[in-house]
Amino acid sequence: MEPKWLTWAKQIQAISQTGLAYGRDVYDIERFEQLRDLSITIMQEYTGMETDTLRSLFASETGYATPKVDVRGVIFRAGEILLVREKSDGTWALPGGWADIGLSPAEVAVKEVREESGFEVRAAGLIGILDKKFHDHPPDAYHIYKIFIHCEIMGGEALEGVETSGVSFFEEGNLPPLSISRNTEAQIKRCFNYYRDPGQKAWLD
Repeated sequence: MEPKWLTWAKQIQAISQTGLAYGRDVYDIERFEQLRDLSITIMQEYTGMETDTLRSLFASETGYATPKVDVRGVIFRAGEILLVREKSDGTWALPGGWADIGLSPAEVAVKEVREESGFEVRAAGLIGILDKKFHDHPPDAYHIYKIFIHCEIMGGEALEGVETSGVSFFEEGNLPPLSISRNTEAQIKRCFNYYRDPGQKAWLD
């Protein structure tokens, strides 16, 4: 579970963002701007990030506040799972990334797997839809839903991508250092459970 201060900061940010999008009274707008500044102050106090960085990353979006969506492609071969090494931190993750406007979750999974691993796949089933706040990820400024989609290899070959420096398959009992902001060991093991029993219900938080 994420810390309470982070939950509160994100809720305040969401209220301020939505209020600024739909507010019309000049005094209400001023109060929503104050709420946005308060959310930034809370984040700065607990993370040590620069105020300008937080403002651009955490409090720069407009319109009705909604969660972000992270889509991960889950591919197995001979009982091993496909992971890619992230250039950003040198650790390993299921291929994936932010959902793209105009693409379905399945299309995003296929695109991300191709770009990050070199494999051509088709989406075969839904493993689960998770809320990041319920899992052992580092604190994040965004409220994020994570979609895990089982994919089957149709072609291609292992190739590094713009954001990846390694592509490999791993056994469940021999996982490499994981990119915990992207996927946890418990989530990877849950994917292996699906591999062993694909008829189980989708994982839903």
